Amino acid sequence: MLAHGMVHTYELSVPIFVTIWLSEFETINLGLAQFPVNSATLGLVVTAGYGLFGLGALPGGVLVDRLGSRRLITLCLLGMSVSFFVLGVSPGVLAIAVAFLCWGAAASVYHPAGLALISKGVEERGTGFAYHGMAGNIGIGLGPLVAAILLLFVDWRIVAVVLAVPALLAALFASRAEFDENAAVSGAAVETDGGGDSKADAGVESWAEFVTESRRLFAGSFVFVFVVVMCSGLYYRGVLTFLPQLLAGLPGVDPVSISAFIPDDLLASVGLEASGDSQLNPERYIYSGLLMIGVLGQYAGGKLTDRYAPEKGIAGAFAGLAVLALVFLPVANMGIVPLLVVAAILGFALFVVQPLYQATVAEYTPAGTRGLSYGYTYLGVFGIGALGGAIAGAILEYASPEVLFVTLAAFAAVASLVGVYLSRSASKV
Repeated sequence: MLAHGMVHTYELSVPIFVTIWLSEFETINLGLAQFPVNSATLGLVVTAGYGLFGLGALPGGVLVDRLGSRRLITLCLLGMSVSFFVLGVSPGVLAIAVAFLCWGAAASVYHPAGLALISKGVEERGTGFAYHGMAGNIGIGLGPLVAAILLLFVDWRIVAVVLAVPALLAALFASRAEFDENAAVSGAAVETDGGGDSKADAGVESWAEFVTESRRLFAGSFVFVFVVVMCSGLYYRGVLTFLPQLLAGLPGVDPVSISAFIPDDLLASVGLEASGDSQLNPERYIYSGLLMIGVLGQYAGGKLTDRYAPEKGIAGAFAGLAVLALVFLPVANMGIVPLLVVAAILGFALFVVQPLYQATVAEYTPAGTRGLSYGYTYLGVFGIGALGGAIAGAILEYASPEVLFVTLAAFAAVASLVGVYLSRSASKV
């Protein structure tokens, strides 16, 4: 729970920093060449880190079977802490890119390690997964909020260093905690897919076995599910990476001096100054509030999964996201109240789809390759989906926000159509 909350705290605090980096830095110096700092180049920087976060899920799953979950989660926490400390002392965008790549590598092992630990170490797995998901959503919502509040008083570099501390403390706890990683499966036989020849649940032990199990997965309808999770990742990362920047340009979202809420003499009396970022930036709080509402979306998505076929849920939920992308800017430009309403709906809808596609993965994969299938799922959502940040940055730099939201609507429409196909034609495992 601690690690899951930390992973998403760091993941979704970065868009808050992006708005500052756009105004603070002018060039990226690579020695032989220099590039301007803009939405396109910063989009590539964050895409590299987010991409590694997803790409590392597959090798991370293999390492879990070799090294154990506790060791990998401890290393994950320590690596994320060090990465944000390095981020805090970074003198320029190139160093920021290196720090964020380190974060992506460290964070990438968490999901296979954490889910494996719960599935093998907790007998009441449903309850374990529920608490695990709640912790992740707390990190999703509170991480950006804490970062935004701290930015009222201190420079972003100090905020990054402060954020590094909780993961370090969690790593120390993880290294000292005593528990049996296999308490729920001790003495149990390894399950197969019914044919007795799948070893995915016991860990992929060779490249040949990895290729064989992967071919088995993609030979069936899982390939269509993979398209859904890729589209979900592209939409998710595409809309969130530059959302604070997009919100800042909307009517009614204007900076307010911190002294309008907290008198300067009161700040001085407690030893604080509104240094560097002396204004209250409403877009940061709208962004974090949107993410907090996602907790309700997760809950609703889980209930929908229990009551209806997940394929139909995917078709409907992604159709809703497509429509939402098309109406978001027109509604948001009507004023602050319509903006808050449509932002809340976006936060809810963005997270409704996650339980739906997670359940669909289970429907379209054999038990023997279930672990590998979720590895590919995270590769699609966080790895390939990370390209959404680069796509969004390029569109914002060379086109317009309207073009970005039409592109996002197209991603959602593709996922919805695939959901319709799965509900009518595809055969389950």
